[in-house]
Amino acid sequence: MRRRHMKDELMEILVCPVCKGTLELAVTERDDRGIVTGSLYCNACDFHYPIKDTIPNLLPPDMQD
Repeated sequence: MRRRHMKDELMEILVCPVCKGTLELAVTERDDRGIVTGSLYCNACDFHYPIKDTIPNLLPPDMQD
């Protein structure tokens, strides 16, 4: 099965799952298909949502590991 990468265009529709605020993207690894690792940051909630293995973890803070 081919993995789909997170694309920059997804930032147009993603919002913080807690406050619905704007998320800021920080990319640490990218390849020719998209974002591999990084984070999404909500300034209002002061929380980073990780992007690991191409998948953004948008679970609220109290539901993450």
